[in-house]
Amino acid sequence: MAGIDLTSILNIAVKGKASDVHLKAGVPPILRINGSLVPVKNHERLAPDEVSKMALRLMNETQKEAFKAQHQVDIAYSVPGLGRFRVNIFQQRGAVGVVLRVIPIKIQSFAELNLPKVIEKITGERRGLILVTGVTGSGKSTTLAAIMDKINSNRSGHIISIEDPIEFLHRDRRCIINQREIGVDTNNFSEALRGALRQDPDIIMVGEMRDLETVEIALTAAETGHLVLSTLHTIDAMETVNRIVSVFPPYQQKQIRLQLAGVIKAIISQRLIPTKDGNTRVPAVEVMVTTSRVRECIEDKEKTKNIMDAIAKGHTTYGMQTFDQSIMSLLDKGLITKEEALSQASNADDFDLKVKGVTSTSDMGWQDADDKADEPEDIEEPDTDPDIERF
Repeated sequence: MAGIDLTSILNIAVKGKASDVHLKAGVPPILRINGSLVPVKNHERLAPDEVSKMALRLMNETQKEAFKAQHQVDIAYSVPGLGRFRVNIFQQRGAVGVVLRVIPIKIQSFAELNLPKVIEKITGERRGLILVTGVTGSGKSTTLAAIMDKINSNRSGHIISIEDPIEFLHRDRRCIINQREIGVDTNNFSEALRGALRQDPDIIMVGEMRDLETVEIALTAAETGHLVLSTLHTIDAMETVNRIVSVFPPYQQKQIRLQLAGVIKAIISQRLIPTKDGNTRVPAVEVMVTTSRVRECIEDKEKTKNIMDAIAKGHTTYGMQTFDQSIMSLLDKGLITKEEALSQASNADDFDLKVKGVTSTSDMGWQDADDKADEPEDIEEPDTDPDIERF
């Protein structure tokens, strides 16, 4: 084999609706499809020098220097007519490895993503902090892109995004959008965020709140009248609050709780669940909207553990929902199996009782969960691809 034909591999990945492509020496290219790892059929094992040479071709001189110093680098890569990819190049056991995340060309709507309607209402916020959280690969970037696109379509303003790297490309509609990439347009998140405050923004999107300085500036920006959108690698609203607070030294944490309670507008946490037909995945989404009770839970360290209960009981009035309420909705729509629902539920036994219609007086938030569920949408089945084989 003369070298890795990356375009051919990416074509197979896009056609097969893969979310990621793994290139590692000693094995053929591996695709992640609907959460499962699948090797590209009849492809030779990749040689170490082939992966290394291909990685070098993807990087510019600045990125090569960064890789040499840090042994990993994030970059964006585009193939005309095919799409964009977020690329992480890293070193493992002395060899080079590459993972490419497929970025859809089209920014999907909330309905196409099967997101709850309350998120559309959240996009109407003019100031404060909105966070999208979840583990790696849970669709945070896709949801955040949909939120930005909705704002861009509905009102005028200046949006500045700070990303590492830039993923979805946004066109100016009713908003002016400036997208800045770490390592290309700016050195780091905190420096870019500080600069953004002097660039007359209405909305600031920070790809990820990674350190104390970035969190601190983001809170200040939200406090001074800007709408700040960002992501965190946390599993739910309670962990998100604790993570933000714990970034700061103990003597500051009480003040940060008060500050966070004052600016936070919503926390959207999500995870992807395989559909009943096994052809795709749908998001289970916890949505916390700030109310006086939620604010109290954030301010008081001892009451933070009650955030999930506040979300459950705010379902009817505020449109909030816990993961279990979201999973119940997906089950009612016929999108997922009962077995999958039980395996994903926070408390499987409690969830099973609710499926059977056994409730208690404390389950106020569940009462009309079924009423809010929409009819199931048709899910397009991916084409059968001869270039992909199952493990």
